[in-house]
Amino acid sequence: MNLSNIFQLKNQFAVENEVFETLVGAASVRIERIVSSGQTTPFGTWLQEPLHEWVILLQGEASLEFENQEPLKLCAGDYVLIPAGQKHRVNYTSSLPLCIWLAVHYQ
Repeated sequence: MNLSNIFQLKNQFAVENEVFETLVGAASVRIERIVSSGQTTPFGTWLQEPLHEWVILLQGEASLEFENQEPLKLCAGDYVLIPAGQKHRVNYTSSLPLCIWLAVHYQ
């Protein structure tokens, strides 16, 4: 049995790109850690995932926008369910502290 810590990063001070790390994967569910440091969705671009995504921001601050809705400002501990197919985008992620997300993708 291996013990891990969601806040322990391999290279905590040099996150140039957003990092997606699958922690658990199965046929109907995927749990991943996402580490963001200022990355956003390019302006005019919308994300649409084929699976539902429940996401919690464990550290940092962020802003998510859903089509035809006001942006949601997230702080550590805030979570949201993004239904499959829902157009959304990331408007902001803090770099100090880094944003650490836990995302659960499921059908």
